[in-house]
Amino acid sequence: MIIKKFLFICLLLLPATIFSQTLDQGRARGMFFSLAVGPRIPVSAFANSQSLGVGINMDISYTDNTYLPLFVYGRIGYEHYPGSADYYRRTDYSSYTVNVVPLNAGVRFYLPPLVKDMVLIIPAVEFGGSFAIFEKSHQFKIDSGRNNFLEDNSKLGFHAGVGLSMFLIEIMGTYNYYLNNEYLSADLRIRIPVFIKL
Repeated sequence: MIIKKFLFICLLLLPATIFSQTLDQGRARGMFFSLAVGPRIPVSAFANSQSLGVGINMDISYTDNTYLPLFVYGRIGYEHYPGSADYYRRTDYSSYTVNVVPLNAGVRFYLPPLVKDMVLIIPAVEFGGSFAIFEKSHQFKIDSGRNNFLEDNSKLGFHAGVGLSMFLIEIMGTYNYYLNNEYLSADLRIRIPVFIKL
């Protein structure tokens, strides 16, 4: 069910991505599309039940020459967290998985380059607000007497990240906060220019 929601949201964003060249570019310096993938590490209460997860996301970022090196971005992703073996030993669960569709919006700021010689390496920081749809699959041991069920809910939160960028390729580590669902993410991101106005 959550995969259907994810695909539906992607289909809504697709026309904006395909036809973005027709936008009024005005003073815009650039719009960029990116794809990222990486591990998700549950922390705090979330780590009590879930083990290492994986996530994929895509975003659109935009900057105007008035505000360089500040970029604004919108991001959608999909993440999967399997239950931990220790949690299964301590509880009646035979399987407890969490799927998440996070929607993020925020700003990214590029600092002065660390390296300028052979390749440009730029530190980057980003932060913003988050909204996520959670789907939790509860499956219990046969002898527990409990019925399996799916649980859907949504939460508001925030995220903050730091990383190193060669602009078209980027590594970013991010802290993501939702009540009782905190996690760290590490993403390898590939960025593709949609349009650039110099």
